[in-house]
Amino acid sequence: MSKETNPSARQVLTSFFDDGSFIETDAYLKGEEAAEAITGYGTVDGVSVYAFAQDADVAGGAMSTIQSRKLSKLYTMALKTGAPLVGFYDSVGGKLTQGCDLLSAYGDILRKSTKLSGVVPRISVVLGNCLGAGALTAVSSDFVIVTESARLSVDVLASDADADTNRKNGTAQFVVPDTAAAIAKARDILSYLPSNNLDAAPAFESVGPYDAPDKFPKLIADADSLLCVSDGYGDRCVCTAFARVDGRTVGFVVTKGTAICHKGAKKIYRFVRFCDAFSIPVLTLVDTDGFRELSDASGVIAAYTDATTAKIAVIYGKAVGAAYIALAGSSSGSDAVFATADAIVSPVEPVAAAYLLDGAIADLPADRQRAAADSFVRANLTAVSAAESGAIDDIVDQTTVRARVIAALDVLSTKRTASIPKKHTTLL
Repeated sequence: MSKETNPSARQVLTSFFDDGSFIETDAYLKGEEAAEAITGYGTVDGVSVYAFAQDADVAGGAMSTIQSRKLSKLYTMALKTGAPLVGFYDSVGGKLTQGCDLLSAYGDILRKSTKLSGVVPRISVVLGNCLGAGALTAVSSDFVIVTESARLSVDVLASDADADTNRKNGTAQFVVPDTAAAIAKARDILSYLPSNNLDAAPAFESVGPYDAPDKFPKLIADADSLLCVSDGYGDRCVCTAFARVDGRTVGFVVTKGTAICHKGAKKIYRFVRFCDAFSIPVLTLVDTDGFRELSDASGVIAAYTDATTAKIAVIYGKAVGAAYIALAGSSSGSDAVFATADAIVSPVEPVAAAYLLDGAIADLPADRQRAAADSFVRANLTAVSAAESGAIDDIVDQTTVRARVIAALDVLSTKRTASIPKKHTTLL
């Protein structure tokens, strides 16, 4: 870019697309003045993509009926051709002089964005102001990238519309320093995704595992392939990420040993639903005490149960009660479940299970009860016991887990599941 501190809309688009591939659409379309957005298509790493950039140099990029016409046509073409859609937002708002026509313009864009949902991937990149109804259109996409200087909020008077707030409340899945980093991030995300819900995600040559994999998920993922999603939101208990495993895109859900909070649960079911929409396999790494709230458990269970994509689970810590059912149980549709030798699988909190299943523990002196309970857990709630009862398929270790997951992905690559016809689940 020639103007790195404040690139124009055209510079943003030409930088986003492969060199020389950008073709502008409706370049001459105008109303009282030129349209406040530039639209077009091109390729990103050789794959066709549609994109628009609001032009802050024309009426501050304000939404108008003429801008809506341009964007609406772009959305229609993305739907017809099955190509991803990326929007770069930087606008002072809407042209209020257009009154109710402006409301119709916003409504048309939101309606078409909803129709695209689950058909093609959609990415919003907020480079400046994106407030009011414009924010609704931006957050209706699958992934939102904001720069550190951006302001995103449905409340035009909001004082907390900064990037950090949007990261913490889950509105933005990615926060980056500047426009150049935002463009690079959008291109990076697209490299993991299929063009639409009928195509497969792009396959890459396997580069092998990380050089020094010391823990999950680096024990399984290809080297330098992890792309964390919604980092900073619910990440004390859950991490979600795209990665490649033997060159294939896989969605990772990693629980971190604590109870899953509301934010963590929301993070899980949104990510799982996206992966399922585009047939991206989901690999769940389980180590958790369970859920803090019953409603969160039901939402996660619904997401996993509805998902027909390949689902693999690896229990590397605790899988307790509802967490096992939701994240790793065959009842929620897991196709393959593995566990490390030191994993614990229990219907309730392990120590409580020990007291319930071995009544003699309660009769021991108080100073000996905890040690006896721990001994019972190690002897009876193990991966071996779970395997003997059919709760898991196999026991793995650090040297075998990657190969077992790759083999499972191979055999599940042709998975076909018929679902009962329905519009959608009613649980979130």
